[in-house]
Amino acid sequence: MKCPKCQSEESKVVDSRQAENAIRRRRECENCGNRFTTFERIEEMPLLVIKKDDTREVFNRDKIITGIVRSARKRPVSSESIEKAVERVERKVRMLAENEVHSDTIGEFVMEELAELDEITYVRFASVYRSFKDVSDLEDLLRNITNKNK
Repeated sequence: MKCPKCQSEESKVVDSRQAENAIRRRRECENCGNRFTTFERIEEMPLLVIKKDDTREVFNRDKIITGIVRSARKRPVSSESIEKAVERVERKVRMLAENEVHSDTIGEFVMEELAELDEITYVRFASVYRSFKDVSDLEDLLRNITNKNK
C-alpha cells in the first residue's frame, strides 16, 4: 500500500474495523509517519447490467449514486442516507445471485429506497427513469404516493 504523501510502500496497520461491505484499515507510513485510511472489499464476480437496448455493461454503483444525487438536489437528503440506500440496492441486486440483471430491476430497487427516503426525490427520479410521456403519467404516480400515505 503506497503512502499518498511520500509514495513509500512501507506502512503498518494501526486500526482495523469492519465496515458495511469492506474492511476499513487505518495505516501509518513507516517512512514519513503520515496516517491514511484504506478500504478493502471482497472481490465479487463481475455483475453485468442488461440495458434497455440489450447492451451489457459492468454494474457501477457510482451511476446509482449520481442518479440519486441529481434527483435529491436541493432536498434535505444527506450523503450518508444516499450511501446507505445505494448499499441496500447493491445488496438486493447481488442477492439475486445472477451474473446479469436488467436495468429495470435495479431502477425498481432504487425507487423503493427513494420512496422511503424522500417523496420529491422519488418523483424526480421516477420522472426520468420511467420516461413519462405526458402529465397523466405523472399524475398517476402522484396519486399512488398520495394513496399510499393515507
